[in-house]
Amino acid sequence: MSETKGPEYFNRLSGRIEHESVYGEAWLDWAYNRPLGRLTVELAAKRTWFSRWYGWRMSRRASAKKVVPFIRKYGLDIAEMQLPPDHFASFNDFFSRRLKPEARPIDPDPATVVFPADGRHLGFANVAQTDRFYAKGQRMDLAKLLGDRALAGRYEGGSMLISRLCPVDYHRFHYPAEGVPGDTLPINGDLYSVNPVCLRRRLSVLWENKRTLTGLQTERFGQILCLEVGATCVGSIVQTHVPGQYTPKGGEKGYFRFGGSMCITLFEPGAVTLAADLLEHSTAGRELYARMGDVAGRAASA
Repeated sequence: MSETKGPEYFNRLSGRIEHESVYGEAWLDWAYNRPLGRLTVELAAKRTWFSRWYGWRMSRRASAKKVVPFIRKYGLDIAEMQLPPDHFASFNDFFSRRLKPEARPIDPDPATVVFPADGRHLGFANVAQTDRFYAKGQRMDLAKLLGDRALAGRYEGGSMLISRLCPVDYHRFHYPAEGVPGDTLPINGDLYSVNPVCLRRRLSVLWENKRTLTGLQTERFGQILCLEVGATCVGSIVQTHVPGQYTPKGGEKGYFRFGGSMCITLFEPGAVTLAADLLEHSTAGRELYARMGDVAGRAASA
């Protein structure tokens, strides 16, 4: 598959607007915008078996030979990784790699919440504003996303953070604040791509895809909802946290196996004021790249 210049985003680290390199963008356009391609997605690509099969391929020992070329091609920083490239048993082992703690410092201010993952982020002061970024007429259906109409009512009018991970990103996800997590609820679904090419066509992918939901009870921010959304070629969503056990801000929650993926974080109304640059670029129709541990917002009362 070829790589072409993808959508623009603002890189908080460099302070510049850059273009994403989308692997297989031509395939995505064919799969989601052409009749035969859409049929192929419905018959195979969105199916769980397809992603399991691809995940299995990425877990075979032979796939380890892809690690070094991937690192070189995308310029990944080896110094951040806990293990050197030749210590990974498979590409999936590398894909869900751990980083050295100092590679992702966690903002220490107790009044802030942090991004739960590396990636390209969108922020909405009100969930109802999602139609400002995605195609007009498409709004987030919280009841379907959460699978619970009563719970959705609690977050209507609240803030939402969408964090999209690409294959080149660090694929462990973390808690945005300190607190005590509850049990994780799995919600079954399909595995459509979560690339913007697809979401601008049909936002409902977010509540049609397989996902997991965990409530994080905090003293300062109320209950925060943390969701992980699967996507095409995501082998699985693995939870590593312990329900009922206190977690510090930035504590590991789990990881994705191979594929691009997404985290969605929901805050109750009046709990958080999202970062100004995040809101600015989201309103302008572009994502903001930031790393796990960077400031995503502050307590509304701070």
